[in-house]
This record gives sequence, structure tokens and C-alpha cells, in this order.
Amino acid sequence: MLSIAAFLEQKHAQAFPSFGSERTGAPVVAFCRIADREIRLREPIMQPDGLIIQDPTLLHQVDVFSGLVPDGYVLINTKKSFDDLGISERFAGWHHSHLCTVPATEIAMEHIGRPLPNAILLAGFAAMSGAVSLESVHAAINEKFTGKVAAGNIAAASAAYEFVKKESEDYRRAEAM
Repeated sequence: MLSIAAFLEQKHAQAFPSFGSERTGAPVVAFCRIADREIRLREPIMQPDGLIIQDPTLLHQVDVFSGLVPDGYVLINTKKSFDDLGISERFAGWHHSHLCTVPATEIAMEHIGRPLPNAILLAGFAAMSGAVSLESVHAAINEKFTGKVAAGNIAAASAAYEFVKKESEDYRRAEAM
């Protein structure tokens, strides 16, 4: 859906998954490139500008931060802080606005009634990075879903967007004091 949101903003985009082993429950990696001009690359992204981590249990099992560019964006689906997750030292010196946790699964349960955090994380990433607008996220959701499912995902995405924006503002206020 991130690539759809980018296309809707007249950007070029590419999205593709990468499956490790073919067993149920194995970690899956998906890549998305967004650019203002044609994208000619077709290989996996080795130095991502941002990471969206849906499952925080992977943080200490797989090197999810491998290749992340310095001061890239990191959004993690959890209620815990980076300190609570035991990863804050990894990001010492980074802009706080590039690091955020969002309780996406809980937001999904509240608005959708199922633990499906995908669209919620996309909106949170849009709030952090500015890669796409919330309106484009809503439009991408409407392209994939209809009726109650679309409405629930849009409500959840909006809640996550506001959550992440508020987290950034709270940090900026605390830094200014």
C-alpha cells in the first residue's frame, strides 16, 4: 500500500516481498522504493532509509537494522519504548523524530476488530517521514478495501498518524525545555 500511496502522488514506486524459508511463521521482508524519477534498480534494498517493524519479537532474533542508513527512520509496532525494548543505545545521537513506537496492533483491534496493523503502520510511517501524505494513505486503503473494512482501516490509520505526530511534538517540546 505504500507504493500505491506514492503512485497516487505521481511518484515512482516499486514494492516487492522477499521470502526466506517457505515455512509458516518465518520472517518476511518487504521492500518499497519511492522516487521522483523512474526507478531502474530491481534488487533488494541493502541500505534502507526507513524500517517498519511489524513484529518486535524479531528485534533480538534477526539483525533487522542491518544496513539502515545513519539517522534513517524506524517505526516499531509496540507499546514499549526503545529503552524498554533494549535498543536505545543502538540509536544514540539520532533525531528522536526518526524513531517511534506505535501500538498498531492495539489500534487495529480498536478500529478494525482484528490484529492487522499494516495500514496503521503505513500511516505512522507517513507521519514520521513525510514520504507520502495521510490523504494518499487513505486513498490507497480505499483502492484495496471497501465498505466497513476500508472505513475501519482509514479510522485506524488516522489514529496512528495523529499518535505519531503527537509523539514527535511532545519530544520537541521536551527538548526545548
